[in-house]
Amino acid sequence: MHGDPTAASHYRLVCSVCGQQRSDDGVTLGCAEPHGPGLWRTAYRATEFTPDPAHSGVYRYHHWLPVRRTLPGTGSTAVYRSRHLATSLGLRELWIAFNGYWPERGSDLATGSFKELEAATVLGRLPEDAGTLVIASAGNTAVAFAELCTRHRVRAVIVVPASALPRLRSRVADESGGTARVIAVEGADYADAIALGDALAARPGFTAEGGTRNVGRRDGLATVLLAAWEAIGRLPAIYVQAIGSGAGAIAVHEAAQRLRSGSTPLPRLLLAQNDAFAPVHEAWQHDRRPWQDTCEEEQRVAAERAFAPELTNRRPPYDVRGGLLDALTESDGLVRTATPAAARAAMDAFQELEGIDIEPPAGIALATLQQAIRSGGVDARAPVLLNITGGGRAQLARDHRLAPHHADLTVPRTAANDPELIAQITELFANPVLAG
Repeated sequence: MHGDPTAASHYRLVCSVCGQQRSDDGVTLGCAEPHGPGLWRTAYRATEFTPDPAHSGVYRYHHWLPVRRTLPGTGSTAVYRSRHLATSLGLRELWIAFNGYWPERGSDLATGSFKELEAATVLGRLPEDAGTLVIASAGNTAVAFAELCTRHRVRAVIVVPASALPRLRSRVADESGGTARVIAVEGADYADAIALGDALAARPGFTAEGGTRNVGRRDGLATVLLAAWEAIGRLPAIYVQAIGSGAGAIAVHEAAQRLRSGSTPLPRLLLAQNDAFAPVHEAWQHDRRPWQDTCEEEQRVAAERAFAPELTNRRPPYDVRGGLLDALTESDGLVRTATPAAARAAMDAFQELEGIDIEPPAGIALATLQQAIRSGGVDARAPVLLNITGGGRAQLARDHRLAPHHADLTVPRTAANDPELIAQITELFANPVLAG
């Protein structure tokens, strides 16, 4: 890593509830004032969008990133105007934000997912003395952090459902003495991984990554829109993305507020979820909160049926100030769902028309865009930005040898409620040995 510990002075944190401002210590996740929950936002000294050509990858946008250091070798989003897919959809202007592995297009995310953008920024924000970072993931975030933490020797414990283990493959094997350790939770989903991660992060020697609450995560994901602004020269009218927690959608909405001038409309968010498991769709379309109104086991069963398991956050940041409800309201947003059959057909269409494979969440996003066009929810004359959140993994597997990240420990789903087991995990993972 390279950086200046004083570099974080180029921004301040602002509470979205009370407006309090403070400097950033690199690990804070929420305001300490006695009020309802809200997200920190970043206020940057630089008010103009100023990419820095002297930096590569995501750090090209370091003036609008909450980082105190940079990590060499990070990738970025490739944005291009679609011809064949746009014609097939009947859109006048379709832009693709491709986040994955597609060297011919200039997309060089080593793990094939836009989660690498957030990992690079979270680690760039993290102070040297933060202890062991705890990350909870349903799959793609785990791969991104495993790759970058291993490559840059950052101590981390990554908590995933055991079902996600087959997807934990990356170009960098953990041969550095266990810098990125993996805990697999049996019979679990993403919410269970979060619960165990939270319990572990509360112990001495550990630091919570924080998910959507981490300004590093959100502003890293916001670089998708910054890259699009560079390519297009203006904001799109419609922004399309599949969501689980919705951190990327919130991030793009926040970035649009920074980029726009005067009365320029914000991009309308078109957010996509699995038809079998769609808590944000239920909340937005029917004003029903499944995480409050539905029993946990029913939610768990629904999540198991999801075509794209990466999108199965049972407790999305919806009602929190600055969260999904605010972003959807302010952008006059839409939330749609897609069936597995529609998502598979969309994935096949993208492969045929654009020439590269895409991941199931991106298939969900494209399928809902097709649906919204047919129903009149999207004006075919409007400029549309489609976030392909992951793709190119077939080519990645051909071009590189991918190493699996095995579980260092497997625990039952009840682990988060077992203080004795949490204490044992603490003893095992608080101080991984770093190769000298």
